[in-house]
Amino acid sequence: MKFYISTTGIKRVTISNSGTGKRSSAPAAALAGRRIPSSRTLLPVVLVLGIVLPFLFVRVAFLVLESSAVCSSSLGCIGRRIFSGSDTSLKLREELTRALIEAKDGSGNGGGGIQGTLDSFNELVKEVTSKRQDIKAFAFKTKAMLLKMEHEVQSSRQRESIYWHLASHGVPKSLHCLCLKLAEEYAVNAMARSRLPSPEYVSHLTDPSFHHVVLLTDNVLAASVVVSSTVQNSARPEKLVFHIVTDKKTYTPMHSWFAISSFRPAVVEVKGLHQYDWSQEVNVGVKEMLEAHRLIWSHYYKNLKHEDFEYEGENRRCLEVLSPSCLSLMNHLRIYIPELFPDLNKILFLDDDVVVQHDLSSLLELDLNGKVVGAVVGSSCGDNCCPGRKYKDYLNFSYPIISSNFDHDHCAWLYGMNVLDLEAWRRTNITATYHKWLKLNLKSGLELWQPGALPPALLALDGNVHPVDPSWHVAELGQRSLEAHEETLKSAAVLHFSGPAKPWLEIGLPEKRPTV
Repeated sequence: MKFYISTTGIKRVTISNSGTGKRSSAPAAALAGRRIPSSRTLLPVVLVLGIVLPFLFVRVAFLVLESSAVCSSSLGCIGRRIFSGSDTSLKLREELTRALIEAKDGSGNGGGGIQGTLDSFNELVKEVTSKRQDIKAFAFKTKAMLLKMEHEVQSSRQRESIYWHLASHGVPKSLHCLCLKLAEEYAVNAMARSRLPSPEYVSHLTDPSFHHVVLLTDNVLAASVVVSSTVQNSARPEKLVFHIVTDKKTYTPMHSWFAISSFRPAVVEVKGLHQYDWSQEVNVGVKEMLEAHRLIWSHYYKNLKHEDFEYEGENRRCLEVLSPSCLSLMNHLRIYIPELFPDLNKILFLDDDVVVQHDLSSLLELDLNGKVVGAVVGSSCGDNCCPGRKYKDYLNFSYPIISSNFDHDHCAWLYGMNVLDLEAWRRTNITATYHKWLKLNLKSGLELWQPGALPPALLALDGNVHPVDPSWHVAELGQRSLEAHEETLKSAAVLHFSGPAKPWLEIGLPEKRPTV
């Protein structure tokens, strides 16, 4: 037997034994035609498989994990992911879109309700993955969870609005203690009981050459801020005469405070309502006015709805019926200022929640052109916006007696800083018109206007208001959101904290508190 070996392998085997002869030639030829792979041929194949197989294994593993929570059959899902490519992602997006639309419209049987919904995103993921729910169920459960969260947030905001608003009307302990200490000082300190003003300045109280400023207040600290800020920023403080009118319970601490404190060279008068000797007609009119406002307040208070307690919404004024100022005699008595000061012809009226930043002399010397009240009506933001609110925010235009006499888009003038020509007032019948509207409101079921001092004043003083430049008076401060620009606040002569957050309260934001 002989072997012939070449470089390409064994090609031929020849068996030369004579016993077998030619019968072995056929198998030998077949064997010779075969090729046995060499190591050079196998090595590249092994290397390629060693690189590709791990990546293929990882890819299949990811597909199995992704499809386990979506498809009922993992093999079918894997097949679609492998052979369909990016088309599966598009189908999933379309399926999710349809599920979200169905959840929004409320169709389907997976909506459920707010009660019994999941409380957190982790619970949602756990339930969906453990029960292998489809995208539609996931969308409905997500909708129910979000609705529950929105309901809780809305409820919390409503409660917070109520508590915040009620807190603004509480008397701080420090202010209450101040009044008690001043009352004690009035009893033990002769200086606290001294005459206001001093006898040498009594003639200034009716002298028309002086600038007369009137405050109707029962807040000692607030009155002090108004007087001190006005004096400090006045170019001629010696021309200022302050007339402070308060109720009987506050008269003692108020008198004590201004008797002990010095505001010279200005003159300060403190007078209690019990010291006035009014006529029977005025006394009856004041009682009727207070009773009418009490009925209006009571009517709106009893008709408050749960949805009205949203301070940031359109029903913000509904919360204002809770304000004690709606029932305050000092707040409504401004309609009787001509009777309070029969010897004065022109005054500047200031609310007790204002802070004066600039000299008011030119305002006090302003010519009202025969009008009764000088007030801010326009605004620095343009001709089409109102500094406060419009008539429709105070008056009920569903009644013909209102809609036929007034324009609902007319800007309401601002109370809080007003020049009053008392001589012109006495020539009109404004006070009688005021009482006429009170009686009409009673006949109309107390629905003609919102509670407060301004709405009936808008009706009674209609046509008797002289517009004042908006830079004199910036109102609506004391809200939780400050809308006025910093430049506007700095240039304003008077800052009016007409919102609930007064500067002397804890809820008053520190950055909005004036430095006096």
